Amino acid sequence: MEKPRIARLTQIVTQLQSKRIVTARELADKHKVSIRTIYRDIRTLENSGVPVTTEEGKGYTLVEGYQLPPVMFSEEEANALITAEQLILKNKDASLIENYMHAITKIKAVLKYSQKDKANLLSQRIAFRANITEERSSNYLIQIQKAITNFNLLELEYKSLENKFTKRIVEPFALYSTNENWLLIAYCRLRREFRAFRLDCMVKLVESYETFEPHDMTIQQYFEICKEKYLKTLDKGLS
Repeated sequence: MEKPRIARLTQIVTQLQSKRIVTARELADKHKVSIRTIYRDIRTLENSGVPVTTEEGKGYTLVEGYQLPPVMFSEEEANALITAEQLILKNKDASLIENYMHAITKIKAVLKYSQKDKANLLSQRIAFRANITEERSSNYLIQIQKAITNFNLLELEYKSLENKFTKRIVEPFALYSTNENWLLIAYCRLRREFRAFRLDCMVKLVESYETFEPHDMTIQQYFEICKEKYLKTLDKGLS
């Protein structure tokens, strides 16, 4: 069912604020309307004074610095944020917890008084049976995220699970979490191939000001390449 137009227009502006470029197809798919309808919506926003600009062949963007009044959350959206908060508190990376708590505090500031009371109650009624001892095994996640998006080299001092110590210069590519631990996928200049590095095995990490050329690959393509290598290894058999 199509949303009331005023609600859709407000959400389109919020989407435009959340990304540098948003395509008409993304907006149409999100709101389950035709691209022609999105074109009309964009014209309506422009005519009402919202500074939407079109980047030819790319999509729509808002003039930098334009902001709507603080976003209002529904009760269901507020509950989802509180649930995520309790899950993040179980994470093993200290930097993620610290930065999320700063962010959620700002979010809670815009909740209505009734929502704040309910959010506080809900936070006391949700428990995740993971990382019960509240172990903090790494403190590098946020720093690595910045290096990934800025294409900065990282200098690692790394101690493997076999207690082998090495120094590496890597080109950070992606992050993934498994068994409650974070792993960095990066191109290792020492080994000259992509490797996965556990954050809890990093003894020291320094972000370099030197940049590298972005890798023309998605994380899903990386996993497909790994899968193919694994299957080829199985085909060879054991001698």
